[in-house]
Amino acid sequence: MFLAKDIKPMPKYIINRIRQLDEKERINGYQQTTFYSYLTRIKNDLAQVTVACKMKNHQWFCKQIVVHAVHSATCFVNDIEYSLMGFHVGWYYQGITDSKSKADYNQWFRADDKYYRIYGKLINSKYALTFKEYKYSVADKYPYTDIIKYLRIYEEFPQAEYLIKLDLPQFATNKSILRLIGKDKQFRKWIISNKEFLQNKYGQNPYVSSKVIIEAYKKDISILQSQNLARRSKELLRSYEYRNTIGSIISKSEIYTFLTYLDKQNIDYPLYCDYMRACKNLEIDMTEKKNRYPKDFRRWHDTRINQWATVKALQDQKDKKSLYEKFSKIAEKYIPLQRNLNDCYCVIIAKSPADLIKEGELLHHCVGRMGYDQKFVREESLIFFVRNKDNPSTPFVTLEYSLNNHKILQCYADHNTRPDETVMEFINKTWLPYANRKLKKLVA
Repeated sequence: MFLAKDIKPMPKYIINRIRQLDEKERINGYQQTTFYSYLTRIKNDLAQVTVACKMKNHQWFCKQIVVHAVHSATCFVNDIEYSLMGFHVGWYYQGITDSKSKADYNQWFRADDKYYRIYGKLINSKYALTFKEYKYSVADKYPYTDIIKYLRIYEEFPQAEYLIKLDLPQFATNKSILRLIGKDKQFRKWIISNKEFLQNKYGQNPYVSSKVIIEAYKKDISILQSQNLARRSKELLRSYEYRNTIGSIISKSEIYTFLTYLDKQNIDYPLYCDYMRACKNLEIDMTEKKNRYPKDFRRWHDTRINQWATVKALQDQKDKKSLYEKFSKIAEKYIPLQRNLNDCYCVIIAKSPADLIKEGELLHHCVGRMGYDQKFVREESLIFFVRNKDNPSTPFVTLEYSLNNHKILQCYADHNTRPDETVMEFINKTWLPYANRKLKKLVA
């Protein structure tokens, strides 16, 4: 570990090189502080010295402010202060400011290494190759300024240079990827076969995390598929369905498996939640994989829904009259959200639980059997029937509308199938804005 007394003044050739570069890059006498760095040797260790430059009254100033070394857990700082807003460099001792600030010390202090990694162009990266231990590190090809971090990683994982040579420097300090490269020959081949995608030279592909890369390799799927799973897993973890239903049986570590299952079965969260609630009410053991992931989901969904409907019918018999009265009042309240204008389709609000049951039976889905009537009377969501204008009495499409979020929660045609694009366009672009306007007037 080096000491403050071991820090040497900047060599003249380094000062001249930095000045030439700084004057070239400054535009119209730009006076803000700029940063550069250079590599040097301090007590047989490779060190990176960060330099601050400033132009004031046509005078150019330059001084050392931070020194990092590969084998030191701390750094030395001088005339610089770190804050959440960035870095402030003091120039009192150069005669630029009239009074001292917290950043003016004019002496070296030891500080935590991680807080003083300042972005500044490195002017002599090839110097690292003069050290025997870094001769094959290709540090001169490392494009970022945190070269000390890279060399620390390189000492632990020499395979880091492999990623630099593949033009994938963004992963050269990622330990998860480096470990796998070191122990798995097939992964190295996989990285090579996907390097053009990962290089993202033309900005066509979004940032790819190490988790996405490793999951794509292990699951033998494309990186885009893995990215999609990662995005959907984040959305699911933040969703109402996960927090209040799915999360009780699907752990965070099982999210990818769960999403893959949904894709394979061609189903979505609300449909799975209906199945899960039915299983829970029937006291089905959901710790068993065969119950969490039935091979034929839709068959078992319908079976469990029917079983629960039978049980629920007996439980609800006493409350049926009260429920119907409440349901009717809520339906009457939100009738303005119906639409029956000069469109190809009309939208009708459900008037009673019996309407839900009939709709569910004719369209072969569970709107009449999974507590949607209770959500309706609690004014959590409303059920609307979309009908062809020429045949308004025939069930066609059923939708659930959230009164809290003013959006459509789910929308299904016969046998829980997605309506065609013409219907979806009418619902999303015509009826939904219309309903939201009407609702706004109701609650005003």
